Amino acid sequence: MDKVVASAAEAVADIGSGSRIAVGGFGLCGIPSVLIDALLEAGVGDIEAVSNNCGVDDWGLGKLLMEKRIRRMVSSYVGENKEFARQYLSGELEVELTPQGTLAERMRAGGSGIPAFFTATGVGTQIAEGGLPWRYDADGGVQVASPAKETRVFATTEGDKEFVLEESIVADFGLVRAWKGDRHGNLVYRDSARNFNPLAAMCGRVTIAEVEELVEPGEIDPNDVHTPGVYVQRVVALTPEQAAEKRIEKRTVRSAGQEG
Repeated sequence: MDKVVASAAEAVADIGSGSRIAVGGFGLCGIPSVLIDALLEAGVGDIEAVSNNCGVDDWGLGKLLMEKRIRRMVSSYVGENKEFARQYLSGELEVELTPQGTLAERMRAGGSGIPAFFTATGVGTQIAEGGLPWRYDADGGVQVASPAKETRVFATTEGDKEFVLEESIVADFGLVRAWKGDRHGNLVYRDSARNFNPLAAMCGRVTIAEVEELVEPGEIDPNDVHTPGVYVQRVVALTPEQAAEKRIEKRTVRSAGQEG
């Protein structure tokens, strides 16, 4: 039952090139930065990453992107990474843009054993009709486009409505960061860092959690557990220095004396 491993390098040692990896975090908040760095050091490449976004140019998944380690991204927002835009538009990176709520539910459904679900989000757009550019060629033409998806009409309290079928996501590995975790893999996230972490933990066949504070089993009140240990296979305890290293994506301040 003790799922603690000695290091991040040991935790990711069996992640091979070509793996599909779900990564928690939102922007730079709650990202498993130590595990991402371990993947970088291990030389893992040809990755399909499933994450809300791809970090920034020099932090988070952006580090893997800069080294051309990511082949494909499934995400909902990519606007803060210039290298991401360059690789996508030049045909070096395949990108499946997905509405944020749909991405969250695809990951949750994958972890719940639900193969697909219907949602109203995307009906009447290229999300449902197909044709979104997933990959460009070197000349700017669309090399790979999204396929059309099945739609169906269901009766609702507002009358008949059209819905689009979305397939769930199951990843080979899930990488998450928790504020607190025990040796059995039970995790607690703090404030905004909760974001996509529980979903990434659910949809990974093998989930690895880096935790800022490691405690003994029984020290976390069961009512406070966000991710039960059944979803987690490995736990990496961070050093105080690793736990304290967190980046701010955009620092916004006001001038002295400015009101509001």
